[in-house]
Amino acid sequence: MEAKRATIKDVAEAAGVGVATVSRVLSGGSASPATRERVLAVAAQLDYRPSALGRNLRQRRTGGIGLLVPDLTDTFFGQLAEGVLACARSAGEPVVLGSTGDDPEQEAELVGMLLEQSVDRVIAVPSGGADTWGPAARAGMTVVFADRLPAERPGDAPSGPMPGSMSGSASGSTADLMLLDGVPPPPPSPPVLPTGVPAVLADDRAGIRTAVRYLRGLGHRRIAFLGGPGHDRRVAAFREAIGPAVDEDLVVFATGSRDSAYAAASGLFQSRPDLTAVLAGGNVLGEAAVLAARELDLRVPRDVSLVMYDDVPWAELCSPPLTVIAQPGRDIGYRACELVLRASGRRPRTVVLPTELIVRGSCGPLR
Repeated sequence: MEAKRATIKDVAEAAGVGVATVSRVLSGGSASPATRERVLAVAAQLDYRPSALGRNLRQRRTGGIGLLVPDLTDTFFGQLAEGVLACARSAGEPVVLGSTGDDPEQEAELVGMLLEQSVDRVIAVPSGGADTWGPAARAGMTVVFADRLPAERPGDAPSGPMPGSMSGSASGSTADLMLLDGVPPPPPSPPVLPTGVPAVLADDRAGIRTAVRYLRGLGHRRIAFLGGPGHDRRVAAFREAIGPAVDEDLVVFATGSRDSAYAAASGLFQSRPDLTAVLAGGNVLGEAAVLAARELDLRVPRDVSLVMYDDVPWAELCSPPLTVIAQPGRDIGYRACELVLRASGRRPRTVVLPTELIVRGSCGPLR
């Protein structure tokens, strides 16, 4: 009987490190000299061949697409996954779905497992940075990012230029708004990752700026922003829209969990009773803002106006219905799948899809 071939998990257990660390070492990524030496020694002892991570991927394709998202219960990521599945189904490709929990280490482990299974095409809403995705690309993976760019953590500076339109420059309406506000429009260049990995993104800049301008038109000046993982482009757009007078105490971040989102929203309302409007950076944060306002007997929109990034089914069912910045989640997934299927032999490109402000009943004039 043929002996069982050692796997990346076997190497990780024997070396006393995580699968992600083994993946980085064998793919030429970052690791301490001691860790690298230990992993390579164990791999040699177990007769684990790094070619399973690299050369095999370049020589053969087993089919299938990996899809990594932070949270399968988040409505937006569900919409994105539906788009990926629809496109993959039409191409006859199976999809391997994984949830990262917005944890870079867990994401790196899932990438390592996909490499082990010779899944060489991946669509990801990234949580990690270059130490995850650089080695994956060097190992032969075709990667397309969706919704956000890698290593975008709350409070960090954006990792690339912010999108302005389908072609990467500011759209006509957005440029007009920026000029009216005294802010020069961005240069007409698409958002490009340092690694050259393509991405499909929503036009966060136009969406956020339009929402802020709408709130200002209603008389609001003390506008707060609730952000979470991957929202650095959105908060950068918010700061830009507010201008130099932005009150940093009104810019609050939560982790990816619903409990953290609720705590952030509740803490914001209680610490700053003078705020008059809130822009929630995602649907989980919008839900938290609605619940926190209800618990604190704040009336929407009489006491506080609310705009939410993401249009989800329950937004129209709220009382009053929520004003939202709608982004095309399903289209983002579908276009990302098209890119990953057609990437071979083509120059990588980034696609930016438009957003839309949908006005409902959760915003009112300042009283």
